Formats: sequence, C-alpha cells, structure tokens
Amino acid sequence: MKTLHRLAVMLLPLATPCIAASADQSYNSQNRDRQEASIKHEYSPLVEKVRRATWRYKDINVPKATTWVVGTPCVSGPNTGAMGVHLIEPSRLNDDVLDAEEPEALIYEPMGNGNFRLVGVEFIMLAPKWEEQHAGTAPALDGHLMNYVGTPNRYGLPAFYELHVWAWEHNPEGNFADWNTQVTCNKAQPE
Repeated sequence: MKTLHRLAVMLLPLATPCIAASADQSYNSQNRDRQEASIKHEYSPLVEKVRRATWRYKDINVPKATTWVVGTPCVSGPNTGAMGVHLIEPSRLNDDVLDAEEPEALIYEPMGNGNFRLVGVEFIMLAPKWEEQHAGTAPALDGHLMNYVGTPNRYGLPAFYELHVWAWEHNPEGNFADWNTQVTCNKAQPE
C-alpha cells in the first residue's frame, strides 16, 4: 500500500499538466462552438431594426392595451421548437406595406402563471395583395426573401408570404428560420 501511495505522489506532478491540458481543450472546444454559433447568427441590420422598433412591446400588456389582438394560440413546431403566441395588428395585416419597423405580428413565449416574453416578430404579406402589383416575384424585406404559405393553412388565412425575425431569442437555426428550438409551448395555459 505504501508503494502505491508513493507512486501516486510521484505521478501527481506529471498528471496535473494533462488534466490542465484536457480542461483547456474542453474550454477551447466550447469557445469554438460559441464562435461558430455567433458567426452563423452574426449581426443583422434587420434584427437590430426590429429590436429598436419592438422593445416597447416586451411587456405583452402594452400591445394588448391597443389594437393588437391574439392571432394564434401557442404554435409549436412539426418536429421540434415552436413559434409561440402571435399577437396581430389587423390594420398592418390588411395593408400591402412591408416595413421593418412595423411587423404584422409580435411573437411571445408563454412562461406560465400568465406571463409571456417577447421572442420575435413575423412579417406577413397576403399573397393576393402582393401578386396584384408584383406578379411573378416574391416579396423581400431588407434583402431577406419571404416564405410562401399556401392555402388551406393552419392559420385560416388566404395564401401569404411570411418572414420570422428572432430578435429577442437566439435561434440555433438562424435569425430568420420559422421554428425556434429555444422556444416552447410547454407552459401555455389552457384557453
């Protein structure tokens, strides 16, 4: 037993650099993962515009006290992630204007106990209105092409174009992906 103890004491100084190197390697690997994620989700002028335009809506009671209405209950993804609860501004939904500072929908994640947090926005352009004036082209907002959603759809809308902007919640899939794996409907209260 004394021999094992002496051997351990003699080898400890040799093991310390290996443990430190392993910790450094782990730290560097985590750092590299964070850097790659930040490159994938690098600065976007559109995200910054949306953040400046919507910061006042972080408290869900602010838009609800005006003309915003609940457009959808919490929308969860087909496989993973969610969008959240959409508050819609009807006058914006029915106009034919795309403005980075005036989204048609605010998206909130239910946090339980009646609390919500703003996670993003959605820009929506009804396809018939767009196609009346721009046949053959898809709308774009600040250089970002919008996605087409045909009819019938789960929202009960005519065909439309949409673009999500995850301005208030990081999305591993990208700032403009439809579904956000960091958002969940698990804490949504029954209506």
